[in-house]
Amino acid sequence: MRRFAYLIPKSLDEAVSLVEAHGEKARYVAGGTDVLVKIREGKMAPDYLVSLRHIPGLGGIHRDPHTGELRIGALTTHRMLECSVEIRRHFPILHDAVSNIGSVQIRNVATIGGNLVNAVPSADGAVPLIALDARVRLYGTKGEREVELLHFFLGPGQTVLERGEILTEILVPPLPPRTGGAYIKWARREAMELPILGVGVLLTVEEGGRRCTRARVALGVAAPTPMRALEAERFLEGKVLDAEVLEEAGRIAAEESRVRDSVRGAAWYRREMVRVLVRRMGQKCLARIGEA
Repeated sequence: MRRFAYLIPKSLDEAVSLVEAHGEKARYVAGGTDVLVKIREGKMAPDYLVSLRHIPGLGGIHRDPHTGELRIGALTTHRMLECSVEIRRHFPILHDAVSNIGSVQIRNVATIGGNLVNAVPSADGAVPLIALDARVRLYGTKGEREVELLHFFLGPGQTVLERGEILTEILVPPLPPRTGGAYIKWARREAMELPILGVGVLLTVEEGGRRCTRARVALGVAAPTPMRALEAERFLEGKVLDAEVLEEAGRIAAEESRVRDSVRGAAWYRREMVRVLVRRMGQKCLARIGEA
């Protein structure tokens, strides 16, 4: 494997300065599960790896007990999210996703921030966070800014990050009462496999009934970037959620998707499974609302 210098900054400003100083020869690294693989495969050849692991404040899960807002540090591992009681209880759609990424060994090291920055269409962590209306906080030479996660991705492997910027935190707004969410990674096997599709649904229903007041339908591996099926969402809102309504929402989402043929699945199959999985995840949302 190509030799490189491993730099260990102790602050965000120091990390940004190192990348600015070394330019294209430097890359940030957190868990390393993506970066090191790319180096071994010759897809990346940095002279310097700038570690983010020793910078205080970039990890951890914090839910405000008064507002319900969730804050996730970018260096939080998938395993930390999987084992979090707060995530499992209040954000099960996210728990569904992170508990099925790779193996336990990978989840112990890989970070949620790295999963987003890598920006592959098959990133499991992105879909539920988009359904949750998450924002990401970025830090660079121009200071700090926030971006809606839906608009963070520009294309496969491409994001709005400017040179030297670091994704520091993920912010998830509080959920309304009587909200349920569910995510499914559709693959040939449950783990150690990239998804053929990722489908996340988040539904809010009125008190004492099944009329939908708010809907989110997010899809992964259905377009060059993770996407929301906006027409399906608009169709669901205001409807009483029965089997026929969820079936139609799935059909609309399938039509909105921009699936393509690949080695893991044909476009026609992906489109059909969007239809089926949106309906199934909608049913799972309702079941979780009933259990709350």
